[in-house]
Amino acid sequence: MTKGSASAVDKALDLLEAIARSTTPMKLSELAEEVGMLRPTAHRVLGELANRGWVFRYDGRYLPGPAALQVSHEAAAHSLAALCDPTMRVLSESTDMMVNLQVLESGGTRIIAALRPERLKMITRMLGDLLPPHRFAGPLALVAALEDNTRAPYLAMVEKSGYPLEGPAGFLADIAETQKTGFAVVHKRSQDIIGSVSRAVSSRKGAPLCALTVIGFDTDFDAKTTRMVEEHLLRATDEVQQLLTDHTSGKRPSDTGE
Repeated sequence: MTKGSASAVDKALDLLEAIARSTTPMKLSELAEEVGMLRPTAHRVLGELANRGWVFRYDGRYLPGPAALQVSHEAAAHSLAALCDPTMRVLSESTDMMVNLQVLESGGTRIIAALRPERLKMITRMLGDLLPPHRFAGPLALVAALEDNTRAPYLAMVEKSGYPLEGPAGFLADIAETQKTGFAVVHKRSQDIIGSVSRAVSSRKGAPLCALTVIGFDTDFDAKTTRMVEEHLLRATDEVQQLLTDHTSGKRPSDTGE
């Protein structure tokens, strides 16, 4: 490797590491100062990283991009939580229900952000908790979005728990219904009074990146309210997916400032 190419790699890695370390999204000037780089150079390198999906620029700040999310759960927590916060707030306010954000891990799904209206303060947010596949709508939505050949470990978890896989009330039937409708709906599995509806957000290649879930009292979810929730949830997940895929489309940022 030539000295010039090594230097370019070093610059890219310095910026990626600074973005991943930060607990809040950083501006161009902050990143340049953090890594000791000239702003024009930092902007050029960040633009190249954005084109490859390793970073994206949102509201004037830089976050780990979809490519980074697939290799770092810590980056996923920081990046997706910051990205989805405005969308989650609108979703919670428009439904008057709790909203959480989950990512898929090897042992289940992890809640990385949660918003809860005052009327639901008695329902725990479970922030940071790892959820099993079969008891909640978020894990169901994410597992249903997986390819068949990558779903086996999660099916094994369900089977080990004693929850049925087969039959009309089994987990495989839940997956089929979720794939058919695009929404995972769960009633009274985690607690007798709780219901939830979830939808996955997938990458350009189809792999699930995260899921947005709306949670409330099970009595909230009559047919009319469930349809309303699904409409708002569809808009919210489409918005998040658009934000993610826009930064992996190969388009260069149109602006050059902060």
